[in-house]
Amino acid sequence: MKSAKQILIGGMLAVAVMAAASSAKAQIQTTGTPGSPSATTTIDGKQIPPPDPKFGGVIKDTAVDSKPYWPPTVVPPKGAPNVLLIMTDDQGYGVCSTFGGVIPTPAMDRVAKAGLRYTQFHTTALCSPTRAALITGRNHHSSGFGVISEQATGYPGYDSIIEKNCATVGEILKENGYATSWFGKNHNTPTYVYSLAGPFDQWPSGMGFQYFYGFMGGETNQWQPYLFQDHTQIYPWIGKKDYNLTTDMADEAIKYMKELNAAAPEKPFFLYYVPGGTHAPHHPTKEWIAKMKGKFDMGWNAMRDQIFANQKKLGVIPANTQLTPWPDLLPKWETISPAQKKIYAHQAEIFAAYVAYTDNEIGRVIQEVEDLGKLDNTLIIYISGDNGTSAEGTVLGTTFDLAAIQSIDMPIEAQAKFYDVLGSDQTTPHMSVAWTWAFDTPFKWTKQVASFFGGTRNGMVMSWPGHINDAGGVRTQFHHIIDIVPTILEASGIRAPELVEGVAQKPIEGVSMTYTWDKANAQAKSTRDTQYFEMFGNRAIYHDGWIAATVPPQPPWLMGTAKMPDIMTGYKWELYNIADDYSENNDLAAKSPEKLKELQDLFMVEARKYQVLPLDNSILERILTARPSATAGRTEFTYSGEVSGLPVGTAPNTLTRSYSITAEIEIPSGGAEGMLNTLGGRFGGYGLYLLKGKPVFTYEFLGLAKFRWEGKAALAPGKHTVLFDFKYDGPGMAKGGTGVLSVDGKEVDNKKIPHTCPAMMTIDETFDVGVDTRTGVDDKDYQPPFRFTGKLQKLTIKLGPNQMLAADEKAKAEALANANN
Repeated sequence: MKSAKQILIGGMLAVAVMAAASSAKAQIQTTGTPGSPSATTTIDGKQIPPPDPKFGGVIKDTAVDSKPYWPPTVVPPKGAPNVLLIMTDDQGYGVCSTFGGVIPTPAMDRVAKAGLRYTQFHTTALCSPTRAALITGRNHHSSGFGVISEQATGYPGYDSIIEKNCATVGEILKENGYATSWFGKNHNTPTYVYSLAGPFDQWPSGMGFQYFYGFMGGETNQWQPYLFQDHTQIYPWIGKKDYNLTTDMADEAIKYMKELNAAAPEKPFFLYYVPGGTHAPHHPTKEWIAKMKGKFDMGWNAMRDQIFANQKKLGVIPANTQLTPWPDLLPKWETISPAQKKIYAHQAEIFAAYVAYTDNEIGRVIQEVEDLGKLDNTLIIYISGDNGTSAEGTVLGTTFDLAAIQSIDMPIEAQAKFYDVLGSDQTTPHMSVAWTWAFDTPFKWTKQVASFFGGTRNGMVMSWPGHINDAGGVRTQFHHIIDIVPTILEASGIRAPELVEGVAQKPIEGVSMTYTWDKANAQAKSTRDTQYFEMFGNRAIYHDGWIAATVPPQPPWLMGTAKMPDIMTGYKWELYNIADDYSENNDLAAKSPEKLKELQDLFMVEARKYQVLPLDNSILERILTARPSATAGRTEFTYSGEVSGLPVGTAPNTLTRSYSITAEIEIPSGGAEGMLNTLGGRFGGYGLYLLKGKPVFTYEFLGLAKFRWEGKAALAPGKHTVLFDFKYDGPGMAKGGTGVLSVDGKEVDNKKIPHTCPAMMTIDETFDVGVDTRTGVDDKDYQPPFRFTGKLQKLTIKLGPNQMLAADEKAKAEALANANN
């Protein structure tokens, strides 16, 4: 057996050999006769795009006496692999079978069998931040994504802008001759630039990805997604009864690879594949739901024990790992009623079906790589989740996730009414936090909690035949999401540029993991010895086998509704020696106060270095923060004719204020009906429309309630003015108000409602005039597109003052309590 010293020396030699190899690869490689159409060259990569090559031919007065010269085609270094980078959504360490979970993930198992499993790999605890760190190789605050884009604030570490000094791996590989593409979730474009007005420098195309097929934002309905092909909204589900984006996305990726191979078989690809699964809404097909029937009747506590035993058997946790205690905040399975167990078990069935379905479609993409004969030269990196499992479904779980996100509980009795359609296009479900906690086994806490591994420890597998020589091996080195980019660059022989489009670059903050590929380095010391974590004020710092972490002052499923402590002095810190305590079970803070102080000081050093300051533990307040947009400061909006697909960020915001919507229309001789104006749809939003000629205003309260105003008579042919005027009962969020529907100055309906949407109506639907895209606000009234059949001459929306600005904390708490009633 090798000594620790021998292993360390072996690891150092391997790193040195790889560095030498990278240096050799960095030398310019050319093929073909210079100036010929078939000539190729690599670039040194120090500056991208590289300077234009000098013309090497001869120009005389006539073409007969001149000599042409074609600039060489830029190609990657010889032997550079294709790269398939896969990351799923909201899956903690104990979800996938590859890391001991009870949900079968054969595609991930396949990659692990051909390559390596990494058991100490980490994310940032939240969607956008992890994704920014993944594609830039810099920490999430360094990349402008200290929080999700929907909570961006005006500080460099939090504004959701990947600045020009943080070029992505897509940009680097593109300029070095790769074909680059992005399929699936894009949560790295600021919400206020989603529209066709751009600018597009923060879209995938502006970040180096030559082709994009996916959705914008944190989540989308998989049955009727908020989907884009490059910059254009598309609606591929129309006319397809069983459409689901999870399958469509795999189909499109397969089609892309086939067409790329037909056009340029030697050109390597970088394909970034990030499906919506398994972020809420959980939308598997009915066939996958049927496969999970009865699989979770044992309950969350027994499942947790089973996962823990599986993990030890697989060797993906150390033999001495302790299972962290079940929290008092959550009920034990044996304490709940049979009726509750039925609903809760079905929530897990839907989630598990979505996990398995997503992995199955990933498997189809991997199989296509093999079918094209490219598997042996493809580096596959498959990350299970961009953070821990999500606790955003509340303790009860929910049928409608936007309600849960805003801390509106849905009683089990209400959920039971949707049992047979859960997961279908009639619901946007999420599961109980108790399942979430169990799926993060063996750790404490969940997504959003950056201070504990339940929020940040994710399973990751990597394969590259012929280069990873320990197939099926396990690696325990401590690594982070920022280490993926340098790994890809080293594998491809491409350097990180110093200048991109004339802008000096921040250094890559990650470290390469390629040293772990050699079997001789299985036990080598990690090349990452320090890593900070921070999200919503929860923070931790890892250094050389130790981690100091703050205890969350409130659970994340309360969504920021509880009073938060002072950000600097109000948090309890704990200390763990994870070299001996893998699951963070034994707090050593009282025994080692000097070590704790040392790490606390180190956190502040790292925070200043990586744009983490100013620390901020607010949540809902950041959702409501004003951001740059075409609507900022405007109180009146005018539209004419049909307008569709405007994103929420560029639409008039009617929340927490009074407003009016006025439609000036002309009815033809045969009558008219159709949508005049809508925002959102089936799961939250409003619509002003004519139904069989009668004016209607419907307010959809997050799938939980529907409020309706309706005129009694159809409008006669001719010109009319339809007005909906709403007076808000502020200040504070989620208050009710009085709506008046009138025609030509005469009131036709008047109604008071008890509450309105607290902070958001929709995430993945749009603002439309004269038409309704995606889902409708009332399926019984109409089906989209429900185009207005009269003439819409003018639509005017006027907004009153934002009454949230005047609300104090007490009013906010009262409003949320009312919304929870």
